[in-house]
Amino acid sequence: MGKESLKKRKGEDNKKEDGQSIQSQEPQTMNLQKEVGLISGICMIVGTIIGSGIFVSPKSVLANTGAVGPCLTIWAACGILATLGALCFAELGTMITKSGGEYPYLMEAFGPIPAFLFSWTSLLVTKPSSFAIICLSFAEYTLAPFYPSCDPPQVAIKCLAAAAIVIITIVNSLSVKLGSYLQNFLTAAKMIIVTIIIVSGIVLLAQGKTENFKDSYKGSSVSFGSIGLAFYNGLWAYDGWNQLNYITEELKNPYRNLPLSIIIGIPLVTVCYVLINISYFTVMTSTELLQSQAVAVTFGDRVLYSASWIVPLFVALSTIGAANGTCFTAGRLVYVAGREGHMLKLLSYISIKRLTPAPAIIFYGIITILYIIPGDIDTLINYFSFAVWIFYSLTVLALIVLRFTRKDLNRPVKIPILIPVAVTLASILLVLAPVISAPELAYLYCVLFISSGLIVYVLFVHFKFNWPQKISKPITMHLQMLLEVVPAEEVTE
Repeated sequence: MGKESLKKRKGEDNKKEDGQSIQSQEPQTMNLQKEVGLISGICMIVGTIIGSGIFVSPKSVLANTGAVGPCLTIWAACGILATLGALCFAELGTMITKSGGEYPYLMEAFGPIPAFLFSWTSLLVTKPSSFAIICLSFAEYTLAPFYPSCDPPQVAIKCLAAAAIVIITIVNSLSVKLGSYLQNFLTAAKMIIVTIIIVSGIVLLAQGKTENFKDSYKGSSVSFGSIGLAFYNGLWAYDGWNQLNYITEELKNPYRNLPLSIIIGIPLVTVCYVLINISYFTVMTSTELLQSQAVAVTFGDRVLYSASWIVPLFVALSTIGAANGTCFTAGRLVYVAGREGHMLKLLSYISIKRLTPAPAIIFYGIITILYIIPGDIDTLINYFSFAVWIFYSLTVLALIVLRFTRKDLNRPVKIPILIPVAVTLASILLVLAPVISAPELAYLYCVLFISSGLIVYVLFVHFKFNWPQKISKPITMHLQMLLEVVPAEEVTE
């Protein structure tokens, strides 16, 4: 309904555009549009990675290393691992230019079952829980100044977190450009607080505040298990290094902008993280940092004095920026899964007016709010990295497999084979480390949940039991009219 006139209007608009890149000369159809450039790509990486982690949880890395020297080494090593992993994803993303992150790569290398298990785990556990954690952190930091002598009430935290989810979901459903511009603004805001902390630390170092760095390896307690857990906590702060691969179809000139965004964005974050930790140690000893409830707030109180209120404000902006980046990219995973027939078809529909995957983003927001309601998601935080790194290792392994099984594929970015081999081995160690050092039944439950996706796959994908589609058909029709969405058109290569 109205699709012919829409095509005609899009065709007329295309005639007005000259001198653009090859990618932008493709005819505009009812599909995701290429509207994310290099600057937005870098902001998406930086804005999604720098969230609440670096401001509130450096003590987790310090607790597992025991000293300043190993702590700073772990932060730098996490950045190197994230960069190497992202370079592997850059080759995959420029070789298979489909949105959805790991999903299309696993599909191409191993077939539909691992791809479905990834989407099953991501859609229902890792992505919504990550979004919920970030929004809860935003709510806590926002409310902290209003409750100076006590913790904010849980009801207030949950309501504000839910409101943040709703607003971010609406923004990203309305416009790709609006979501991208919001990300750019929030990234600029969080870089202000990062700059304040780093510059303050450099000034303090210049004033001779170096006593906490003497004998920096003294008292370190390093073991296989503790290093693994330190990496888990550090990599949680770096999580988001692969976010740009979820929106490859919307990148302008992805062959150039995807690897450039990675090469610029992640090392920038790594330098910031190491300098922020150095700044923390200029005013806090290891013991004081471990006792701090919120390291950034303690730093602000000791350095900024009466202006310390800006720390929770900018940390709140930082976390909402990470939440926006997560929503922007994870909504595309739902969209791709629906397009492949692994979720309800409605989730692969595109808004007629906005050309955004609105149903997928709304579905993702609803699932996230369900995690907010019970509120107790600490257990999910502990096992988030366990589940995520299982699929990170499989995805990088897919790159190695495709080198031998799909030699015909064009590879605009081709990295040395040693990099994916090293990242795969490191990922396997990261998965095994917590199981070996502190085995718990919860890890078994996580594996069982992932495996339960096999039952869903066999029933509804392999044997194509279509009664859920039949039941949802009238609902889909009404939602189509309400949301004004239609199936995405196939783009001929």
